[in-house]
Amino acid sequence: MLLVPLSFLVSLLLFVFLVRLLRQGREALGRNRLFVVLIGLYVVQTALVGIRWGYGVIAVLPALPLLASLIPPLSFLAFRELATEEGAISRRDWPHLIPPLCVAAMLATFRDPVDLVLIAEFAGYGLALLWLARLGPDGLVASRLDGTLRSYRSLQLTALALLGSAATDTAVSLDLLLSGGRHAPAVVSAATTLILLLLGIAAVTAGAEEADHAPETASEPQVAPPLATSADAEVAAALDRLMDGQRLFADAGLNLGRIARRLGLPARAVSNAVNRVHGMSVSQYVNNFRVAEACRLLGATDMPVTRIVFEAGFMTKSNFNREFLRVTGMNPTAWRAAALREVCSISPPLRGR
Repeated sequence: MLLVPLSFLVSLLLFVFLVRLLRQGREALGRNRLFVVLIGLYVVQTALVGIRWGYGVIAVLPALPLLASLIPPLSFLAFRELATEEGAISRRDWPHLIPPLCVAAMLATFRDPVDLVLIAEFAGYGLALLWLARLGPDGLVASRLDGTLRSYRSLQLTALALLGSAATDTAVSLDLLLSGGRHAPAVVSAATTLILLLLGIAAVTAGAEEADHAPETASEPQVAPPLATSADAEVAAALDRLMDGQRLFADAGLNLGRIARRLGLPARAVSNAVNRVHGMSVSQYVNNFRVAEACRLLGATDMPVTRIVFEAGFMTKSNFNREFLRVTGMNPTAWRAAALREVCSISPPLRGR
């Protein structure tokens, strides 16, 4: 009976995820190119792990640390693109090539320090991603608003997976030192496969433009915001005018960076103003306008709900239903029946929801 290592099954699963992303079209690939590269890297890496630890093929050994050294910098750069208004990689990012180049040089000359370099690299980039996550979901200014929380959870998962990989490598090194590596093969195979699977899921979730199969958490953690200043009130008023006057909420691809550019302000200033004045995230603020528009269409037209979803600015029906329930306390069909085709009385932004 042919033994199929678990790593091969994980590689196949990640390959299916990769195909799903590749089928989204050229525009989506342009925005998600680093996540696509990452998933492709995970597919190859998990397959090589299966070949090495499932069948004992040592010829693939040099490729494993070299490919592994590419994962942390690519992960950091992919999520940093979501956290900056500029987005694209530039020549200033060349220092991120240093760890892979060091690993390649060591593999060709003196291999002993490679494991220590990888441990330091995974731990360092894991901490860097946690630092990137300190700003919360609104820190991902280039992420589409209806996917911001999902991308933020993926960022956190990636950071923890990188730190977990560093901890696993440390445990393997100690096992080699204390017991001659008796447990190392099983630990390496199982832990590497699990970590690559988690990293792959995180990359797919963050990179997918239509992630209807990965729903967001129903509510975001609420933290009491600082008191609003007069500057915050002015920014919030300007944003209200922009939403009311130009129907910016109807843009399904809207993100915080685009809103900030329309206002001519830093993204953080816009986020702070919404948090402090309205007591909610930018995503919730925009979705309140979208729900109000959906209520208007439900009450004033006989337009089917499936069309109202997109007319109001939502990308997926699942997100629409979740946000509609959060704001109104009922589903769209029940709301339409209760409204008896009257004009929606909800006036955005629905504060305190």
